[in-house]
Amino acid sequence: MKFRSERDALVDVLSTVGRAVGGRGVSSVVLSGVLLVCEGNRLTGTGTDLDLTIRMEQEVIGLEDGSCVVPARLATDIVRSLEAGAVTFESGEERVEISAARSRFGLRTFPVVEFPTVAPSDAGGHVVGNALAEGLRQVVRAASTDDARPLLTGVLMTAQDEVVRLVATDSYRLALRDLRDTKAIPDAPEVLVPARALAELQRLPGLGDEGSGGIEVTAGTHDITFRVGTVEIRTRLLDGSYPDYRQLIPHEYPNRLHVGKESLLGALRRVRLLVRDNTTPVRLSMRQGGVDLSVVSQEVGEASETVDGDFTGEDLVIAFNPSYLIDGVEAVADDEVIIETADPSRPATVRAAERDDYRYLLMPVRVS
Repeated sequence: MKFRSERDALVDVLSTVGRAVGGRGVSSVVLSGVLLVCEGNRLTGTGTDLDLTIRMEQEVIGLEDGSCVVPARLATDIVRSLEAGAVTFESGEERVEISAARSRFGLRTFPVVEFPTVAPSDAGGHVVGNALAEGLRQVVRAASTDDARPLLTGVLMTAQDEVVRLVATDSYRLALRDLRDTKAIPDAPEVLVPARALAELQRLPGLGDEGSGGIEVTAGTHDITFRVGTVEIRTRLLDGSYPDYRQLIPHEYPNRLHVGKESLLGALRRVRLLVRDNTTPVRLSMRQGGVDLSVVSQEVGEASETVDGDFTGEDLVIAFNPSYLIDGVEAVADDEVIIETADPSRPATVRAAERDDYRYLLMPVRVS
């Protein structure tokens, strides 16, 4: 195999597909590499850890068809370090030479025959609008990262009529987004997609931009594939019954705080500066005219700030994990935020003032 490519384009391929490599500890050394296949003037890169697979195509100057498996991180670092301009890849039986300007690197490669066979996905999936990109930004953040509870590391996607619902929870918070007037994403009414794959989907450049063409989604029995432009992300679906989240959503709240999103975010970020661990909460004292925020750290000191707003209900003090609260407020796609509460021991809801398609439930922290 031999091809020539611009450095930045090649870095894009190697770094993108390399994010699927070694995510959960490789079972075989070949899985620490990425497969490069050159056919004519088309280069295809593939990285996989068997659960997650990322494939990307790129136009290059093809000089000789062929394939090789190169160490993912090392190859990416080498190409990124080269001077801007053309980079040449030339592989032999057990080595690949990477050259640009006066730089030359020779790397040992892994056997191509040992790399897992990853067939291209079937064409003809549902093309969903860019609302999915916004929905993922709002919901994926609430999924658990604890592999001890694998079902909670996924995002539930359900489809009914013209509504696709995204749900994620780590048992401390729950994010829910309804995508209305959207074609059903999967061919099944409900699938559980690993949040890790959706986080990689979010990282793709241009995702959600006007004119990006949306996201093509193809669901199988055991996996689901997302395609954006020349990048394809495939992941195994999680198997199991997702917890019944509907019973957690209160039907009504007696207390309601209406504040500006940026004002609240700014105050939260400032008082959080005194938080040195995950056990220090931020207290919200809700009252007529707004809310008083305070953080008390025995080792550092204390901070407080007042945010003006409209409050209806009985005055109360409720405390939250500040990072979790900031996550929920940041995800609101509006300039005004509503925080609804019942009492200091039951979940609160964060949502937009003018939209009801996104809700973020957050468990309060008990304080003396």
